[in-house]
Amino acid sequence: MTTTPSMEDYLERIYKLVQKKGYARVVDIAELLDFKPSSVTRMVQRLADEGFLEYERYRGIVLTEKGRQLGRVMERRHESLDEFLRLIGVQDEQALWQDVEGIEHHVSPETMAAIRSLVAFFKQHPSCYRELCEFQRAQGLRGAAGPGQGQGQDGAAMPAGGGQRSAAAADPEAE
Repeated sequence: MTTTPSMEDYLERIYKLVQKKGYARVVDIAELLDFKPSSVTRMVQRLADEGFLEYERYRGIVLTEKGRQLGRVMERRHESLDEFLRLIGVQDEQALWQDVEGIEHHVSPETMAAIRSLVAFFKQHPSCYRELCEFQRAQGLRGAAGPGQGQGQDGAAMPAGGGQRSAAAADPEAE
């Protein structure tokens, strides 16, 4: 069965809740997504029917291995897209969130691998990243180094992670 963007969003949020709190409940998900608990219950039941989680009314939600795998993929994809958009100069947090949410369900594995490779390239070649920043400043697209950025070895503004490869970039094949 093919998942929908909505199913993927739920699994990503449930995965993050379980990672943070050790459990997830319908009320937690409803609060996080600003949805009615009855709407969340319907989606949770659908996800249970598809084998992504185990759900019993009035009890916590337990992700199956299938659900954990997809939740991990969605979290990683989200983080990689966030890092990429910050790298290319997107600084407005609302725009960043909307863009990541809009892209993450429609990007192919090949495109994700290319994005992760580009991020890794700029981390390994800070002078190239500095050139991108300077080019964007000349075009009026970028101000000073944005949040989460520091200085590379040669003084170039660098995305978080400096000159080291991120875990996401180290394995571009994994989704």
